This record gives sequence, structure tokens and C-alpha cells, in this order.
Amino acid sequence: MTGQRGTGALAIRDGVTYHPGYLGAQEQGDLVAALRAILEAAPFFVPRMPRTGKPFSVRMSNCGSLGWVSDERGYRYQPTHPDTGLPWPAMPERLLRAWRDLAPGAPPPEACLINYYNTGARMGLHQDRDEDDLVTPVVSLSLGDTAVFRIGGTSRRDPTTSLKLASGDALAFGGPARLAFHGIDRILAGSSTLLGGPPLAGGRINLTLRRVSPATREH
Repeated sequence: MTGQRGTGALAIRDGVTYHPGYLGAQEQGDLVAALRAILEAAPFFVPRMPRTGKPFSVRMSNCGSLGWVSDERGYRYQPTHPDTGLPWPAMPERLLRAWRDLAPGAPPPEACLINYYNTGARMGLHQDRDEDDLVTPVVSLSLGDTAVFRIGGTSRRDPTTSLKLASGDALAFGGPARLAFHGIDRILAGSSTLLGGPPLAGGRINLTLRRVSPATREH
């Protein structure tokens, strides 16, 4: 597979493929530089739970034509930043190339969610189901500190598999795993020196690329 490094792709479970070391050190640094420019235009915001307004422990931003947001009104995709009202910045070409590598033949991604985890942040088990397209795979890239990632089946009661996602690792899930429950149990603080200096003072960034609209709208 073009751009693939490390030990090669590993099938974690049906529909879930792990690509350790997908991004090399130079690519990781270049991508972080691109993200800093994106975050100047679209700063991190703190999403809130629907109805309760409870803040997430993860800070977020987006790039692409659409961005995922959450507040008292619910989970949704929208073309503008919730605080600035400005359109989201375009996705860097390296992200688009990763999508072509890891989701070959899929229609182009419309949203890249930028999740920033500090030492104490986590993400409970959830499904990616706010998209109108629930067929196209989800592609994830990790930068910075290692995260303990957990993924199960399409029911909360299904058994789960855990793995450590290090900086540069990639993950794709689709097919029978497109609606798999998944989350981040913890961040291994200090396991990477990639992210330094505000607004990325250590911690981990996860980039999640998704198709939102059914492909038939454009293809």
C-alpha cells in the first residue's frame, strides 16, 4: 500500500485494519505544522453534551468542507466553526493522500475531526453514526502521545479489543465494523515529544476522516 511503513497492515477484527508506523517522522512533523496553521484559523473549541451541556474532556476542531460539533442542540455536521462562524480550513493534501491509501476507491472525505487529548482526557465508547453515509470507512491517524484505544462490535455488549496507538499509526474501520463501538481509555503521557508549544503542549491529536454525504450526491 502506498505510503505504508512499519510492520504492515494488521487485521484487528473483521473490518478493522491497523497500520502501525504509517506516517514517518518527517511526515508527522509536517502534518503538525499544517495543523498549527489550521488551528490559527479554526481554534480548538470545547464540545458539550446534548441536553446536559456537560463539557467533553477532549478539545476539538475540524478541517474540510464540513465539521462535527456537539452542544445542547445535539450532534451534527456544519460548514462553519461554532465560535467564529467561519468556514473550516481545507484538508492538507497529506490527509487526502492517507484517505486514498487507507480507503481505496471510497468517495472523498468531507470532514476531518481534530481531537486534542491532554493527559487526563478520554473518550467513552461510542459509534460514528451522525453521517448520512454509513457505508464509507472511517480513517484515523494518531499524532503525539500513545493512546490506549478500544474497539468492539455494533452492540455495547460485544467483547472489545484494545491496542496502543502510537504517533504515526493509522486505523481504518468499515464494512461490518463501520458502526463498531470504540473509544480512548487513556493517554500515556510523555510517550512522544512530537507536540510541543501552544496550542499543542504535549498530549495527543487524533485526526478522524469521514465521508458525511451519500456518495450518490456527487458520483
